[in-house]
Amino acid sequence: MIKKILLLSLYVAAFSACKKDSQGGEQITAKDDAAFSLYEEHFLDDLWKQNPDWATTVGYHKYDSLLVIPSDKNRDQAIHFTKTQMDSLSRFDLSGLSEPNKIDYHLIQNQMESMQWSMEQLKAYQWDPSSYNVIGTFAYILNEHYAPLTKRLRNFYQKMAFIPAYYKEAEKQIKNPVAELTSLAIDQHLGGVSVIETDFADSLKKTNIPAAEQKLMLERAKVSAEAIKAFAAYLKALKNDKPRSFRLGKGLYEAKFKFEIQAEASAQQNYNSAVERKKYLHREMTKLSKQLWPKYFAGKPMPKDSFQLIAQMIDTLSAKHVAPGEFQSAIEKQLPKLTAFITSKDLLTLDPSRPLVVRKEPGYMAGVAGASVSSPGPYDKEGNTYFNVGSLVGWAPERAESYLREYNQYILQILCIHEAIPGHYTQLVYANKSPSIIKSALANGAMIEGWAVYAEQMMLDAGFGNNEPEMRLMWYKWNLRSVCNTILDYSVHANGMTKEQAIKLLTKEAFQQQAEAEGKWKRVSVSSVQLTSYYTGYKEITALRDEWKKKKANAYKLKEFNEKFLSYGSAPVKYIKEAMFVVPKIDTKGN
Repeated sequence: MIKKILLLSLYVAAFSACKKDSQGGEQITAKDDAAFSLYEEHFLDDLWKQNPDWATTVGYHKYDSLLVIPSDKNRDQAIHFTKTQMDSLSRFDLSGLSEPNKIDYHLIQNQMESMQWSMEQLKAYQWDPSSYNVIGTFAYILNEHYAPLTKRLRNFYQKMAFIPAYYKEAEKQIKNPVAELTSLAIDQHLGGVSVIETDFADSLKKTNIPAAEQKLMLERAKVSAEAIKAFAAYLKALKNDKPRSFRLGKGLYEAKFKFEIQAEASAQQNYNSAVERKKYLHREMTKLSKQLWPKYFAGKPMPKDSFQLIAQMIDTLSAKHVAPGEFQSAIEKQLPKLTAFITSKDLLTLDPSRPLVVRKEPGYMAGVAGASVSSPGPYDKEGNTYFNVGSLVGWAPERAESYLREYNQYILQILCIHEAIPGHYTQLVYANKSPSIIKSALANGAMIEGWAVYAEQMMLDAGFGNNEPEMRLMWYKWNLRSVCNTILDYSVHANGMTKEQAIKLLTKEAFQQQAEAEGKWKRVSVSSVQLTSYYTGYKEITALRDEWKKKKANAYKLKEFNEKFLSYGSAPVKYIKEAMFVVPKIDTKGN
């Protein structure tokens, strides 16, 4: 593999030499782009070879049967890979690339720097046992229908051969694990081992694989399941009197934020912005609650405390919700309404050839009711996009009522905007039109989540919901969740916020239910930075739109902005901004 990379570097250097000898700006760009496109192809194949699990989930199935052992040797090889790629990138003149290729350049550069930093500075492999979970990829191979079942099961079988060695090495690597992440790893492994232990066997029964071969496959599955259970037992028995704190600390947090979010602002600046946004939302929610009070509480004294006023109004409006058995049908009915509204307001061009399939959440994805979108990977752009809807069947009446109050008739509409149209589903349809695999494979989460939050406000600003103050108030509550996610994440990991302070923030200032707040605390104790992606992306997209509107003046059209923005794929907003505001080159030849 190292020989292949060195040959590739020489190949890129040869193209760079051609660039220096050529005449004319357009010729230089063409040669640079041709060389860079060739480099990207080789880079991606080598990236997937280094990360076969990641490759499987993006639809690149050449290495489905491989599993990389997390040894010091393989980690050193991965670091060498990142440095080799950085050297290859340095041979390109960034100014000579097209705007789309410039974005790809930045994405590759960030990914390599991030991988290097993670292995050399963050060192989560020493303190995060949950990072060693391989079950998710096996579940993907088993449940996604990208190839005939027999082929997928044979890859599954070959991949299992590495499981015992994988977990033995994982035990050696763990030095001072975080208690919360250790508990998470135990729960995830014991909860997911059925994929190997029973689901694999059930799938084998559906094939014509010879009995003798099936026997070998089942024997390996048994050994693999035992290795997974042994790892969980090892973690349970691990004595660690002074475990590492789950809090990253300011230094590591800022660095991780830089690589993962790729925002213009620092984590501290983003936190400061979220604090100001929270104050704004509280002011607006107070105004609306005062406006609505006579309608819902005629003759009753209005609470003097603004938080009590808002909470009482939200609680009253939340009583309007669908019946437990109508959750999925309500979502299905909502989608045509969203499509019709977007068309009537001329906000975006929607592609009717890429239908969104609403389905009951598959069993292997089940856990909590709700909604999510599953989109095809960048190597399977023609695949279906699914809107997965959780079921409330079997829930206790009190639990179902609490959930449905949270996703009441107002929030349910906003949820459909966020997850589907014109949120995640619409953005991903546009992203899949891009010929760049890089922008999909190395997709920026802040842009993706930010667009979905931006889409919510865009729809309401255009009049969705008949400009009802109730809808706006409930969206403010929903938006407050994104804002407080950022405040919570930074406060906990960088400023030492306690659980009691966190619960107070979420219940008293974000108007969330106690159970929801408890769940968010658990999430922030086993993750970091990702919670900031919603508000950060939303803030940057909104600011970019306002700047674009100012530039265009009377020629500004919202639809033009939306489509131009989405045309760049799932790239960081700051790079999309650079591309949108680039000054076109003057053709000196007069063509």
